Amino acid sequence: MLLFIPKGASKVTKLEVILLRLKDQISIVTGGGKGIGKAISLAFAKEGAIVVMAARSLSSMEDTAEEIRSRDGRADAVATDVRYEDQIKKMVAYTLDKYGRIDILVNNSGFGGPTTNLVELSLDEWNDVIAINLTGPMLCSREALKPMIAARKGNIINIGSEGGRSGFPMRSPYAVSKRGLIALTETLAIEAGIYGVRVNCISPGRVKGKRVEDVARDKAKALGLSYGEVMASMTIDVSLARFVEASEVAAAAVFLASDESSGITGETLVVSCGKHMLH
Repeated sequence: MLLFIPKGASKVTKLEVILLRLKDQISIVTGGGKGIGKAISLAFAKEGAIVVMAARSLSSMEDTAEEIRSRDGRADAVATDVRYEDQIKKMVAYTLDKYGRIDILVNNSGFGGPTTNLVELSLDEWNDVIAINLTGPMLCSREALKPMIAARKGNIINIGSEGGRSGFPMRSPYAVSKRGLIALTETLAIEAGIYGVRVNCISPGRVKGKRVEDVARDKAKALGLSYGEVMASMTIDVSLARFVEASEVAAAAVFLASDESSGITGETLVVSCGKHMLH
């Protein structure tokens, strides 16, 4: 338990007693500077975790790190392109050298890829999506698992997508990569469970923000529709009739990273505002 006094309060009129669910946990969040990754980084830091963000864009991560530090949290930003094995090894080595262990890995880095039919898809376009969305998480998991297995504890959370749980027209490499991430989750949960390491996946629906807006623009162009028509169609089959908030995905990640989910591994937690219910 910790006594928490709101920062900047001129007069203390009330003390809140809070329990930090991730206190002093060493976490790596790939793609941690923007979108879902930023929301997870902020949520982890709020719960007391030390956050090592890894992504290609150092500037966005530094902005998020400064936001965390301004709230008395602890964060690092390490430039890392998950397509490259050597960069992943350096990022993991940096974390181990500085903090001595890795408690949590969140494989969040992702790439939407092109919006096109398979017959018009190039091999390079296919490979780019698979490299970031599936091979990258495999490499990060492989390197993080080594110290986790030695410590006989750890937690890996993969950020999947509802686009990987069913057919996704005009987005075949994305759908395949995210379906593969579910299979990777289930396989690693079996392999690593004996060492006390849990592995789970979060499958968000359409998340409010720049990525879904970009997809809508690409789809509108490909189908000859207006941007507004495509955006409106994206919540027709959703029970709550809205997009998912990044903070809602982050809340699920905190739950899976905490002891509250100590008996859960090899599972996919859907955060879709009910989209899967209407397929």
